[in-house]
Amino acid sequence: LGVMVLVAAEHLCMSMRGIRSPGTQTVTSAVRGIFRSNAATRAEVLSVINARSDI
Repeated sequence: LGVMVLVAAEHLCMSMRGIRSPGTQTVTSAVRGIFRSNAATRAEVLSVINARSDI
């Protein structure tokens, strides 16, 4: 068993004031269980996530 979580968020302080760099993102991840211990399983999940998102 395992879980993988990826959270992508835009820094509004970067896009609306100060630096004014729209689209600035940060990505935070947590990987547990089989996704941490098995590189092939982790790569498979990451490829699906990358194919379906703009992260």
